[in-house]
Amino acid sequence: MARLAAKARCNYFPLPDREAQLIRSCLTFPDQQVSALDPCAGEGRAMEVITASSSAVRHGIELDGYRAEAAMKVLDHVIQGDALSAHARVESFGLIYANPPFDAEFGESGNQRYEVLFLSHFARWVAPGGILIYVLSAQQLAGCVHLLASHFRDVQVFRLESPECVLYEQIVVFAVARSRRERDRARDSGISFNRNRLLSTARQYEMLPALSERQVELRVPPTAPTEISYAGLPFDAIEDLLPASPAYRQVAQILDPQPISLNTRPLTPLHKGHIGPIRNIADFSCKPLKKRLFFRWRHSIGKMFYRMRLLPRSLLLLSNQ
Repeated sequence: MARLAAKARCNYFPLPDREAQLIRSCLTFPDQQVSALDPCAGEGRAMEVITASSSAVRHGIELDGYRAEAAMKVLDHVIQGDALSAHARVESFGLIYANPPFDAEFGESGNQRYEVLFLSHFARWVAPGGILIYVLSAQQLAGCVHLLASHFRDVQVFRLESPECVLYEQIVVFAVARSRRERDRARDSGISFNRNRLLSTARQYEMLPALSERQVELRVPPTAPTEISYAGLPFDAIEDLLPASPAYRQVAQILDPQPISLNTRPLTPLHKGHIGPIRNIADFSCKPLKKRLFFRWRHSIGKMFYRMRLLPRSLLLLSNQ
């Protein structure tokens, strides 16, 4: 039932303002322009707080149409659709904040957690030296450790303290993106050490330091303006065109049946033989349920007593034969 409730709200669990303000205190923005992205923008509140008082150009992607409309009021560029169907130039964002859905794919096979899918899709978009801020459940950190250890450096994990975050054991991961040269020069031993350290961190949620107790200073690098292209389905256009489609008209009577009203006269006049059964049916349908059951019971009892009266006569006839 908990998963059904989460599905009903599209797995929308926004970051509390208090946690967003703590994240903002850890960031230092340059005077130049910075491209920032929130692929799970919601209403855009988290990105608005995290990039407050900066020259960042805010980009957002949101699946829900109503929340995307609200995000357009506070973000500079918003796409309404599936974030995994969006594309942008590699290493084009100086800051990416993501709070992916706490759920998994639902298919016949090969289903993965959304935390892993979002990280693998958007990790390539972070510019060298850019900052990744990733909010997820501590239980799902194990699936992300390989990509975090190989593509990022200076990975730090903190525990979130708001009641909503404690309920789901949410953590925040800060990471600095490696350049291509740094990734090529990284040794396997160093990547394995970082991966094992993150795995150990994922198992010790209670031992993690709280974000409010640590002083973190991360410098966001300036980045050039960028654009996001969307190759997914236009959900708003489909929703508007759906009622006029032939397929929808075929199933409309099943999905939304309309009451049938007969206002026309019968083809032929009703005779006395028609009126009698119709009146009996209407009279029987209008009687209360208790009366109908009583009449049926009385009829069954009477039939049983009648058969019992005939039983001795039947035995006498058999004996004479």
